[in-house]
Amino acid sequence: MSAPSIPTHTLHDGTSIPAIGFGTYPLQDDACVDAVVSALDVGYRLVDTAVNYGNEEAVGEALRRSGLARENYLVTSKIPGRDHAYDDAIASVKGSLQRLGLDHLDLQLIHWPNPSVGRYTEAWQALIDLREQGLVRSIGVSNFTAEHLRTIIDATGVTPVVNQIELHPRFPQEEMRAVHADLGIRTEAWSPMGKRRAPLDETAVTDAAGAHGVEPGQVILRWHVQLGSLPVPKSATPERQRQNLDVFSFELTETEMAAISALAESDGRLFGGDPDTHEEM
Repeated sequence: MSAPSIPTHTLHDGTSIPAIGFGTYPLQDDACVDAVVSALDVGYRLVDTAVNYGNEEAVGEALRRSGLARENYLVTSKIPGRDHAYDDAIASVKGSLQRLGLDHLDLQLIHWPNPSVGRYTEAWQALIDLREQGLVRSIGVSNFTAEHLRTIIDATGVTPVVNQIELHPRFPQEEMRAVHADLGIRTEAWSPMGKRRAPLDETAVTDAAGAHGVEPGQVILRWHVQLGSLPVPKSATPERQRQNLDVFSFELTETEMAAISALAESDGRLFGGDPDTHEEM
C-alpha cells in the first residue's frame, strides 16, 4: 500500500512542513519505537516529541530503524519550563539532539510559557541564537497566548513560525487562530481529537462521516485541515495511523464544518490547561 501524498504548509521563514504530523505523547520505550516506525512506514513525515515526554531516545531509535534519509522527515521537540533561563535553554536543545541522535532539529518549541517564572523570553532568544548556529531550522512556541506572543516578538523582533495549542471541536480556539493569522503564525493542534472527550459519536461528526464514507476520526482531522490547523494525532495502531493520515481525499462542506465547530463549549479544555495559570516544569 503506497503512502498517501501529504500537502505541505510553507512557514513564514520559508521552510515547508507537512499538513499533519505524528504525536508521540505518552508513548514510551519499545511501544514508542514500534509506533513511530509504523507511523513513518505508513507515510508520516513530521514527528512531534518533547523533553517532558521522556521518549526522545525511543523516537531517535525509531528514526534510525525507519531507514529514511534525514532529509525525508522532520522532528519537533520542546524545551521544558525548568530550562527557560538562556543557558539552560541552550543546553536543553543540545540534550534533545543527543538523545534523538540528530545534528539538528527541524522545529524547536518552548513547551509552555510558565508566566510566573517569567523567563520565556530568554528561552526564545536562545532559540533565535540556536537557529543562527544551525542546530535548529525553525523555531516556534506552544501554549502561548496573544500576550505571550506579543512579549517575545516585541523583545526580539522575531515571530514564531508556529504556536502549538490545545485545539479540538470542543475547544476550537477561534480567537487564537485569528491572532495567528494576523501574525503569520501556523496553528498546530495538540490533542486534535479531544482525547477522552472526542466527539466521535456526535451527530455533526457521524453524519459527515457517513456522507463521505470515512471514519469519524478522519472527519475531525479533516476539520482541522480545513481550518488551517496542523493536527498531530497519536495512535499506536498501524491501521488507525493510516486512517488518521488519509484525510486529504475528501472535503467537508461549509455546513458540516460549521456543525462541528458548533460543538464548542465555553471552556472545553481537557484539563484546565490555561497558559496564564497552568505551568509545567
